[in-house]
Order: sequence, then structure tokens, then C-alpha cells
Amino acid sequence: MRILIAFSSLSGNTRDVARQVRARCEALGHEVSWIEAGIQALTDAGEPRHDLYVLGAWTDNAGRTPSEMKALIAELVAAVGKPAQLAVFGTGETQWGEEYYCGAVRRIAAFFGTRYPRLEIEQMPHGERDALRIQRWTDRILTCTQRMPGPGMPSETIENADPARFVA
Repeated sequence: MRILIAFSSLSGNTRDVARQVRARCEALGHEVSWIEAGIQALTDAGEPRHDLYVLGAWTDNAGRTPSEMKALIAELVAAVGKPAQLAVFGTGETQWGEEYYCGAVRRIAAFFGTRYPRLEIEQMPHGERDALRIQRWTDRILTCTQRMPGPGMPSETIENADPARFVA
């Protein structure tokens, strides 16, 4: 499967999560394109069409999406529209309030209307517990993609993919 991982990271926490997602995808034999928003553009990944898009972001002031990620999302939508096979992960801090925690993740997921589960990590990935959460989430989104219904197939083939019911 051809996967695009595109992310924005301020302190390196979201980049660390992205690296773990990338490592898991590659270990399972998938081809991964890598874009760091604000440093690279969508064109740096070559052909913009992928089987799965994985977007990651830290959360800016008052739960907002960082401007460099918004710009990359605009590029993506202009190139391929709003892909159905899109998952979102990110980092945030509950110290700024639950209503703002991982706000960028929630906003991006809502914008794309994704049915994939979200991954939200407090500050930075810590130890084995978060490493296992990231691995399980990555496995889950890969499974959802492989089960994604084709034209004319019922959507029930993606069990528990409703983000309101399943957040890694």
C-alpha cells in the first residue's frame, strides 16, 4: 500500500509520533512518502495520490491547527480532493484545558469527515505504553484501509471505525 504521512511539529513531539507510525508502516511492507509541513510541499512526495493519507499535527493556540498544516491540507485538497482514506494523529497538552486538547486533530478529522479512529497523545510519546498505543492505532488504520469498501459495497465492512466510538 502507498501511504503519505504528512505532519507539523513544533517541539518534535508530533515528529516522534510520525516516526513511529512510519516505522510500523514500513515494517509491514508499505511504501511511505514523508512530508514535514512548512519544510516540504505536497509536490515533494511525487505523485499526490496515495492509498492512505495520515496527517499529524500539534495543537496551536486555543485548539487551532498550525498554519503550515492548514497550507498543506489546502495543497492536498487541491490535488486530490478530500480523500476518504485519511487518518489523523497529534499531540496536545491538557494543561491548556480539555476543550483545547488535541484540537487540531479533532478539527482536521472533522474537516475531512474521516471515519478512521484518531490518535491523541498527551505532550510526547512516553515509553512502552504510548509506543504500544501508536502501534495498535497504526495497525487499526491499516486494517480499516484494507477493509475500505469499494464502489457499491456496504460501509458496514469497516467495523468500529466511527471516531466518536473509537479513539486510540
